[in-house]
Amino acid sequence: MRPVIPYVTAALLFGLGVYGVLRRRNAVLVLMAVELMLNAVNLILVTADTTARAVLPHSGQVFALFVIVLAAAEIGVGLAIVLQLYRLRATVAVDDVPLTEPAVSARTVGQDVEAGR
Repeated sequence: MRPVIPYVTAALLFGLGVYGVLRRRNAVLVLMAVELMLNAVNLILVTADTTARAVLPHSGQVFALFVIVLAAAEIGVGLAIVLQLYRLRATVAVDDVPLTEPAVSARTVGQDVEAGR
């Protein structure tokens, strides 16, 4: 097998994923672009494992399995964050997400306690 074709395909997939992460505004599409990049890494790991036999056999496939597990966990947590963001802000646009919340003063907390909240 010629390893050039899978490597070029993985590079194109990774580049497409990077473009998706940098240019998309929708959080779900950003998560899909991250998944595309992880799949490109999986393709490289499996191709490297089949073409260059190392001291540890099938090590690339084992690492690819770990990346698949990591991708599943990332999707679970990422979609939970996106759903909570949609419930709070009614949008999943990445540009509309506030990165910092205003600090809560002690006076505001005291007023909330007195009001029974």
